[in-house]
Amino acid sequence: MKKIIYLVFLTILVSCSQEPEPIDYGNEACHFCEMTIVNPAFSAQAVSTKGKQYKYDAIECMVNDLLQKDIEMAVLKVADHSRPGSMIDAEKAAFIINDSIKSPMGANLAALKRSEVSPNNESGRVLTWAELNDHFLQKDSVITNY
Repeated sequence: MKKIIYLVFLTILVSCSQEPEPIDYGNEACHFCEMTIVNPAFSAQAVSTKGKQYKYDAIECMVNDLLQKDIEMAVLKVADHSRPGSMIDAEKAAFIINDSIKSPMGANLAALKRSEVSPNNESGRVLTWAELNDHFLQKDSVITNY
């Protein structure tokens, strides 16, 4: 009986992990738009405080989804555009909006480590995570997922 209780407890503990799971590119669907996540240069992911995994094909999908939800997130990660497949903390990223960036959902948005973006950046508008959320709210850029 102790073994069963231990196994149940261990299963619950593992299932509530706040560690992000790797994205299975080409096989997993975006939590927001339901498109297949294929481009590791633009993906994003979040993990709720309860351990629920949310994976996105684009940063703009994550922003739109989170602006519509009242869920506390423990982890917010975005793809490092200069290192596809590598994720960085959204709070520590610099977000660039530029017409030359062709993100999956058309927001022309990419993320880089802040240390890699100069203050006088000529590659486009540079925003913090908070500023990016405000940008989507102010520009009525929020897309409703039906």
